[in-house]
Amino acid sequence: MRNRSLKLSLGVERLGLALALACAALLYLAASASAGPTATRLVYAPGKIVPIPASIPHEVGDMVDKRILPDLRWIAQRYPIFVTDGYSGPLPDGEHVGCDECHTRGSDHYNGLAVDLVPLGAGTKCDAAWEPITRLALWAEPVQNAPVPPFRWVGYDGDAGHGCGNHLHLSWNHAVVPQFQLAEWVEVFPVGPLDPGSEPQRGKRPPAPPKAPPGPSGGISTVRTGGVAPRFVD
Repeated sequence: MRNRSLKLSLGVERLGLALALACAALLYLAASASAGPTATRLVYAPGKIVPIPASIPHEVGDMVDKRILPDLRWIAQRYPIFVTDGYSGPLPDGEHVGCDECHTRGSDHYNGLAVDLVPLGAGTKCDAAWEPITRLALWAEPVQNAPVPPFRWVGYDGDAGHGCGNHLHLSWNHAVVPQFQLAEWVEVFPVGPLDPGSEPQRGKRPPAPPKAPPGPSGGISTVRTGGVAPRFVD
């Protein structure tokens, strides 16, 4: 009887260990599957700085390179974002948009390939309203300083002047280009039909894109601007 009880106890322990390992494996796979797009592509179509459409909540006057609009629209349909800044620089007609002094030299904002995001309708307190933005940041950058393509730089918790209660910065990979000029190519994640359940199209990763520009993509927040709620831009 004693031997039978011992065997039964060992069997239960082994079963518990097996279940624990299985659960851990499932959690790992789930985390891996949710970490950023699994496929990207390079867009060589001519770029253009255009107004952000009403379908993407944003500060009046904000603009971006049109080639990242599908990705940004996809994000806006899944996360309650509000764009506080996009392109910063001169327009062909001589008008100026954004805030040059708000960003570090070499920022992707100067090419229209970066956005600053806060929760729609939320304030500067790091509370439950920021949880979706935190999930978005982790989706784009599961490991600190290792963003998932097509993102070039993700500024959030752990980055000076960014984070919960401040803002999330997203930059897209692009060809080397001077400030205030359009990049030859931009890396994006292809999106399918924009319905609530759609995901980026899956497939094989394309060959590694040409070398992206060196230097900072964001910067330390130094300027407070207006909007739905007080916040900083990088």
